[in-house]
Amino acid sequence: MKRKVLLVLGFTTFFTLIFFSTLQANTITTNEIPGDLNGDGFVNTSDYVLLRRYLLGIGNISSNADVNADGAINSMDYVYVRQYILGIIDSFPGEDDEDLAKLFEGIQLATSYKDFNNHNPIMTHRFGADPYALVYEDRVYVYSTHDIIHRDSNGMIMENDYSQIRTLNRLSSEDLVNWTDHGVIEVAGPSGKAQWADKSWAPAAIYKNIDGKDRFFIYFANNANGVGVLTGDNPVGPFTDPIGRPLVSRWTPNIEGVPWLFDPAVIIDDNGTGYLYFGGGVPEGKEAMPGSARVVKLSEDMISLAGIPEVVEAPYFFEAAFVNKIGDTYYYSYCSNWADRNSAGGQHKPSPASIAYMTSKNPMGPWEYRGEIFENPGYFFGVWGNNHHSIIEFKGKWYLFYHTEILRQQMGIPNGYRCTHIDELEFNEDGTIKPVIGTRKGIEQVGSLNPYQINEAETMAWSGGISTRRTNEPSYKFGPINMVVSDMSTGSFIGLAGVDFGLNGPDTFTAKVASVTEGNVIKIVVGNINGEAIGYLKVPNTGSLDRFEEVTIRVKNVTGKKDLFFIFAGDGFYFDAWRFE
Repeated sequence: MKRKVLLVLGFTTFFTLIFFSTLQANTITTNEIPGDLNGDGFVNTSDYVLLRRYLLGIGNISSNADVNADGAINSMDYVYVRQYILGIIDSFPGEDDEDLAKLFEGIQLATSYKDFNNHNPIMTHRFGADPYALVYEDRVYVYSTHDIIHRDSNGMIMENDYSQIRTLNRLSSEDLVNWTDHGVIEVAGPSGKAQWADKSWAPAAIYKNIDGKDRFFIYFANNANGVGVLTGDNPVGPFTDPIGRPLVSRWTPNIEGVPWLFDPAVIIDDNGTGYLYFGGGVPEGKEAMPGSARVVKLSEDMISLAGIPEVVEAPYFFEAAFVNKIGDTYYYSYCSNWADRNSAGGQHKPSPASIAYMTSKNPMGPWEYRGEIFENPGYFFGVWGNNHHSIIEFKGKWYLFYHTEILRQQMGIPNGYRCTHIDELEFNEDGTIKPVIGTRKGIEQVGSLNPYQINEAETMAWSGGISTRRTNEPSYKFGPINMVVSDMSTGSFIGLAGVDFGLNGPDTFTAKVASVTEGNVIKIVVGNINGEAIGYLKVPNTGSLDRFEEVTIRVKNVTGKKDLFFIFAGDGFYFDAWRFE
């Protein structure tokens, strides 16, 4: 129901209204307009003052002060009246929920490229390859190659040739199921942090405490011709190029015979010394022992070399090295090459394009071949391609991150576009690694998501028909790097897994939104995407996509641990953050 609104501004007017409201405080009006407490036909500052006085224990008030129709007059009514007067909302909760529900009748939900029972791939609204995982302060950060869609002059999608990749993805999660999208890092090219570079492939990440402060380092491949480095004070950035040139290049000593100077990996030993691993490719006739992998000690600053690269002898080496230290043992894992095992010879023969591993007591070797960790994703998913991985321990368990091409296959587009997966990894009692099975189901959620904290809207387990983009609005948790959910239309959605509403459940839901159009609505659903709606939030026209407002609505009670979905109607708005109370 629409009502007339009178916006009263100015200190003189405000205090005048306080005076008159004192005279009216004991009056119980009978006007049926919700929020019009003094019966003048308007919802204005006078009504706001009357309600505030009532909540302070002064006077009586009419029943239409219960603007959210929950049977009680309390602080939430005060919040809604204030938002109404300021123009943040144009109706009170429950007034038009039936009308809002009609907007979603018969709509077609956007395509979800991940089954709601599965958690792989971890992101479906953008491609991400060569995942490199880093654990920092009870959170996992994943950096990956941003496989952008490559099109011909007619707009048709072409096979990925990796020639246009100049950005890196960054994601993070507290539970390994709901992932927050931190957008892309502009690395190479005219607008990048490292303008000397032409490409940005296969990132590696680490942090080190230097002069009492944690510093973060992102190493990346400039095509196959060298390795660069970026630094920052935060795991999501912003990052800068501290040296303005490659850290490893064709002029670096002892890299003769290395076809590909790419795929960096990095580790810091117990003494605080860093080691950089890189290299790839198979020199002709050296398939069984290519000798194209390298390791070099880093200086204290982590942005310069402290020695000459040395050869890592890895059977059937191809690319994608990764190194862990577990106890007193270093594990060097890598992707094997595609050579014919019968004709190439050699003692140790991991299957083609699989992840094999070696161990050593020293980060520079020598290394002992131990076996195979993960067969090519084609064995598990029927879609063959290269194999690139990382291994982390998180909250007492070990995990393998890797990429596949199942997302592009489901989308029906050409080869080469990759997406990131995670599956659990286990060790035998003797320290060897059990072979990992690749799955679409993924792993069990580590813990649950807390709905009573401020959550970034770009945190999701599932999505359909959305994108994300960076805004100038600062993030609640991640400093200057803030993303919002964008580009949605009617039927678009995001979903979160394992949201724990507790024993009592929430009373309200608040969303931080911006819009330049009318008629946008967020439907809040629990259980499954076709489950019960517990509320509908109208997105106000804030006048600019740079102007965000917080809107609060009353919601139906929900308890326990349940999946949560936000389904969108309309377009032309941004969704930044949310919380229940």
